Amino acid sequence: MAAFDWFWRAMGGSAARKNHKRGEHVAAQAEATREESARLSDEELRTRLRQGDDGERLAALAEASRRTLSLDPFPCQLQAVQLILGGDVIQMATGEGKTLVGAMAAVGFAAQGRRVHILTVNDYLARRDAEWMRPLVDFFGLTVGAIDESLSREERRDVYQRSIVYGPVNEIGFDVLRDRQVTAREEEVQGEVDVALVDEADSVLVDEALVPLVLAGAAPGEAPTGQITDIVRDLVEGQHYEIDDERRNVFLTDAGADRVAAALGVESLYEGEDAGSTLVHVNLALHAKALLIRDIHYVVREGKVQLIDSSRGRIAELQRWPDGLQAAVEAKEGLRVSEGGRILDTITIQALMGRYRTLCGMTGTAVEATDQLRQFYDVGVAVVERHKPLARVDEADRIYATMAEKNQAIVEEIRRLHATGQPVLVGTHDVAESEALAEELEDLDVAVLNAKNDDEEARIIAEAGDVGRITVSTQMAGRGTDIRLGGADEAAYDEVVAKGGLAVIGTGRHKTARLDHQLRGRAGRQGDPGRSVFFVSLEDDMVVAGGSGERITAHPDADGRIEDKRISHFIGHCQRVTEGQLLEIHAQTWKYNKLLTDQRAIIDERRARLLDTDLAWEEFQQRAPERAAELADLPGIAEAARSIMLFHLDEEWAGHLSIMDEVRESIHLRAVAKETPIDEFHRIAVREFKDLAQRAVDKSVETFESVPIDEEGAHLEDHGRIRPSATWTYMVSDNPLSSSGNSVFSGIGNIFR
Repeated sequence: MAAFDWFWRAMGGSAARKNHKRGEHVAAQAEATREESARLSDEELRTRLRQGDDGERLAALAEASRRTLSLDPFPCQLQAVQLILGGDVIQMATGEGKTLVGAMAAVGFAAQGRRVHILTVNDYLARRDAEWMRPLVDFFGLTVGAIDESLSREERRDVYQRSIVYGPVNEIGFDVLRDRQVTAREEEVQGEVDVALVDEADSVLVDEALVPLVLAGAAPGEAPTGQITDIVRDLVEGQHYEIDDERRNVFLTDAGADRVAAALGVESLYEGEDAGSTLVHVNLALHAKALLIRDIHYVVREGKVQLIDSSRGRIAELQRWPDGLQAAVEAKEGLRVSEGGRILDTITIQALMGRYRTLCGMTGTAVEATDQLRQFYDVGVAVVERHKPLARVDEADRIYATMAEKNQAIVEEIRRLHATGQPVLVGTHDVAESEALAEELEDLDVAVLNAKNDDEEARIIAEAGDVGRITVSTQMAGRGTDIRLGGADEAAYDEVVAKGGLAVIGTGRHKTARLDHQLRGRAGRQGDPGRSVFFVSLEDDMVVAGGSGERITAHPDADGRIEDKRISHFIGHCQRVTEGQLLEIHAQTWKYNKLLTDQRAIIDERRARLLDTDLAWEEFQQRAPERAAELADLPGIAEAARSIMLFHLDEEWAGHLSIMDEVRESIHLRAVAKETPIDEFHRIAVREFKDLAQRAVDKSVETFESVPIDEEGAHLEDHGRIRPSATWTYMVSDNPLSSSGNSVFSGIGNIFR
């Protein structure tokens, strides 16, 4: 009983238990009325959804699903729908039908007159699910659409007006940023938001919570010169620079600083008129050299640096590092340095979620993210039992003394399983590892899925359960395609079942157990047989980082394998340490972001007043009465006044972001003066923001009195007040779950030492 009580406390206490019990009760009610619902006409079902009690509504949704999609929801799926409608994030195992659950819940919300955004992890899933579930939505007289990168402004506006909108979370966020730049309400595409139903909720809400989505405008970017890049390329770790134990920060030694200074022909990197700029460029080049590794953090494809989303193992579309660091990596690789851009606005995914009145979602691994979901979003977690009992066998870790011995054992195990015809899925941590493993197995037919070929994802994953298949994949989270035993058409299902189902091999524990469970969950779908095992070495990054400073003695056998419960417990301890580190990084980073998010809300309120009223014109009449009197009879003068004031408000906000970005990059230096960095950051942010709105008004008045204004509006460009002629969107890699060196806050933010 004590363990049961602990579980509910972890889930969020009595409220979580109450919602879970209600979900079970309503699902049971729906099951009891299924036969009756089957006898109803289509119109009667529609009436039931609008006017029935909760059980009747669920039953109506279930019967409509059967009629339109030929999918008959299981009782566990009905329970999941009710839990989502109650505002929970639900955990459902892989293959249990989350796509249908999400669509049914969205229809349930939309039938109440609420507008629903179903947030996915990529364009493909948004398009696929919107089309797949369209018949169910249409049945109830509702509308559905999908947002993707290719849509025009007009097409986006049309989709956002529909009852249910599927879209990648980043595209939804980018539309928010673009809407924040409009000078008239009719230019907005998104409008008011209401319900966010997040697919792969832990991946989006936790792993990517602090990824900043950025809107940039054309401006020259800064990058290390070719000379600095060449000098830094020859520096030696341990002699000229050092990297911390977590491989997140790098800094020059005295010898390194002297060597670089001599090569540049300056007396010191830390003194002189251009010292600040030079030191920034040196550290950018050093960060690119030491912490950002090709085929681990990025790939080079078609002459471009493309970042790898380490939580999913695929190319991070539209993602880049801050301009200076992006340029440093391009220079390191000998590529053309891309144009920089002034940041006009930014929003984190966590802040984006805060815009919705209701936040809910679904995933296969929510329990391990309960603390983060409750702490940062105030949402509960509910576990939905499987439709069929789990038949997968999860073996104990196979632990080895060295990485070389572990890798050899992995290759031997893959060959052994392949000889039996059992399909094997191998989960690796990065592109380099997946390709090295495939090379070791080059005599076999190995399908490799990583960031270099993720466009082939659906085909590779769909066939991974066929007889004798070997699939080597980087991180499996959010892949969105089930692995069916016997291949995509399940033609060899019985044969694969007889061989034991899909075998999953992990080449090392992840920094959080949740990612391990996501990989394990690819086997044992819908009661199918399967097995999973992780290979771990004492040299693995997670073990080294989590066990830093602890001495452990082990006694491996002739093959390097360690069978000692103490060591197994030590591995678990290391993972819990890294999980704690990630949570702390998230909490600390959010503290830096939270104040700017609150300040942006103030700007949004000011913008809304300017857009929806004649406030700008009224202020000009008060502050510049003579000029206002001259223009009082001019058609469209209120719109012209609005455009001037919005221009300066947006300019001041962009300037504020630039200032705070510089502060954040050097804030750790405050610790040298015995000041708390986060407190000092907040003090500066409050000080800089205090007069922002007033500065915008003052500059607006100056512009109002000086620029030509006629029937066509205010000619701001005549006085150099020009909005960027080109803008683009991208994501800054600022992910606490990323591999070493891939967090802006803990990486680039701390290289100045």
